[in-house]
Amino acid sequence: MTLDRYDGAILETLQTDGRLSNRELAERVGLSAAPCWRRVKRLEDEGYIQNYVAMLDPKKVGIQVLAFAEISLDNHHADTLAAFIEAVEQCPEILECHSVTGQCDYLLKIAARDMEAYEHFLSGRLLQVKGIRSVNTLFSLKQPKQTLTLPILTQPPQ
Repeated sequence: MTLDRYDGAILETLQTDGRLSNRELAERVGLSAAPCWRRVKRLEDEGYIQNYVAMLDPKKVGIQVLAFAEISLDNHHADTLAAFIEAVEQCPEILECHSVTGQCDYLLKIAARDMEAYEHFLSGRLLQVKGIRSVNTLFSLKQPKQTLTLPILTQPPQ
């Protein structure tokens, strides 16, 4: 399905403020309340909107370290990949997991309380996963841009 300008406006608006009431959302996107609600419901049902979440300040909840771990696996056999993915899903410290091209197989985004907690996670959990050949860690020093807002590509109404 292609998105029209109203769908795009709804998605853009909800990405910046997911707590808007339907009435407020409808006003911002230029629709009346009932059609706006139907569109939001359709966008949810079709999987465009997957969830509504609160973005937290990492430092306020005790997260001082943000790391990116480049993971290389021993092999790409199905059992190795399954064990790795299962381990990733079990670790709340791992915020994101990307299968990538280049010098490594996966890139993980990891949050930790401090360097000691990261080292404990790395040696006590991550390096214990069967099939991991190597881990190279990059530490984030600053985050000049951080967003979860995706660009919305829409088709003009016909």
